[in-house]
Amino acid sequence: MITYPSQRCGRRPSVRGAFTLVEILIVVFILGILAALVIPQFTSAAATSRENSIKMDLHRLRVQIEIYIQQHDGKPPTLAEFTQQMTLASNAQGQTAAVGTPGYTLGPYIQTVPVNPNTSTRDVGDGDVGTSAWYYNENTGEFRANDSAETRLY
Repeated sequence: MITYPSQRCGRRPSVRGAFTLVEILIVVFILGILAALVIPQFTSAAATSRENSIKMDLHRLRVQIEIYIQQHDGKPPTLAEFTQQMTLASNAQGQTAAVGTPGYTLGPYIQTVPVNPNTSTRDVGDGDVGTSAWYYNENTGEFRANDSAETRLY
């Protein structure tokens, strides 16, 4: 009779085709620890990204509003026509027309009012915090985020 090494002493051949419960629990535990370390960093990164986006939009708009003021004899855009005066061509009196219209040689200053990433809207107003995405004072040309007291400080 021929004996095989795995059949000696009554042993069955060891077949290793699956993970044990302890091995699976260890992997799940390690993944849980890694997730607990990484998730707060993603949350922080999203908030930082929104903050940087608002700051960049504010800087760009403030520069363009200042250019508008310089080209229009020191007069900032009006609140009622802010979007039109910033996105269309204008003349020295602040009247607007389509780009390329004869006599309207100034602007456009921006393509569109940017979306405030905290509100997902682009409305411009002069009311209290939370009443619009952006705050604009037509008397001074001041432009700020208006979604919260914190972002209004930018």
